[in-house]
Amino acid sequence: MITTVSRSLAQQIVNTVHDICGHDINFINKKGIIFASTDEHRIGTFHEIGKEAALTQKIIEVSENDNYKYKGTNCGVNIPVTHNGLLIAVIGISGKPDDVRSFACLAEQITRLLIREQELGGTAHTLSEKKRFLLNSLTSESPDVPEYALTALKDFHLDENMPKRIIIIQLTTADAFVTLSSIEDKIVRLFDRLNIHLFCDYYPDKVIALADDQTVIENISVFKSFSDDNRDLFQTGIGCAANIYELDSSLRTAYIALANASMDTASFSIFDDLTLEIVLSSVPENNRNEYLSKVLSSLSSEDIFLLRIYYEEGQSLNQTCKRLFLHKNTLQYKLNRIHRICGFDPRDFKDAVILYLAVRMQNQIYH
Repeated sequence: MITTVSRSLAQQIVNTVHDICGHDINFINKKGIIFASTDEHRIGTFHEIGKEAALTQKIIEVSENDNYKYKGTNCGVNIPVTHNGLLIAVIGISGKPDDVRSFACLAEQITRLLIREQELGGTAHTLSEKKRFLLNSLTSESPDVPEYALTALKDFHLDENMPKRIIIIQLTTADAFVTLSSIEDKIVRLFDRLNIHLFCDYYPDKVIALADDQTVIENISVFKSFSDDNRDLFQTGIGCAANIYELDSSLRTAYIALANASMDTASFSIFDDLTLEIVLSSVPENNRNEYLSKVLSSLSSEDIFLLRIYYEEGQSLNQTCKRLFLHKNTLQYKLNRIHRICGFDPRDFKDAVILYLAVRMQNQIYH
């Protein structure tokens, strides 16, 4: 398993990104020493903020107003690169943060991709390669589970005879500075705590894991708390329990659970708790679009948002008014207006079902 990036590879990366953006770039080790740079005079010098980024494994920006505080540091962006939970290097790029932020992320992505290529190019199976092979093999629609795979399962403390579940953790933040590698340590620590050993990151935004059903069920509250604590970063979906020859169904239902979390802007969802969402996920796209067109096309985004809140509050006028800061008469007027425009009465049971399904479908598409 690769835990460092060579000076020659780092130099290739900084030169490549420099050709694109024209800004100086440094590769900094965990001690804060620059070991590759577009400015050869800086190689071997100390980079204080780079060391701090390595220690905290957090992205640190330095503006023109505070670059004088740090030894050997210009204004710019410093982004740590981790792989398999370990720090590889810190990439520093000089310039105004708003100007160079995207190039720092580009350099981070290139580094991780090249490291993966190096691993896959090795003559021996690396740990990450073995994990990816197992997950891909076991979750295919026609799984091929050779003797090697059964033996490998034991290496990850998994019993082939026990039902299992797929867990998907997906990055959801719109923050350009939050990358999969920057939150990977959080996920690795969680899996270590729960003795989940078979997991792999699927660049650029997902980590997929396989765990025994019993482990998952016993730790549902742990998964939920973990997801709630990090709701601004990612969402978690857990699939149904299945034997090792039917794990494609657990993967598929994990994605359904994940979609449900998105629909509800929730942080966590497990397939076992879903009902209506199973039906909605099976509706073909053309049928869904036709249904939405018939039901919602005449309504504005404000009307649809009001309906969503109204149904989330169980059609309670009082609770809906509280959430939307509306007078009850104003809400009544708006509901009447929706009835008049689209032909469906939000307060009538049959019409409400039609509108509720449409609102849920549209929310699924947008998320």
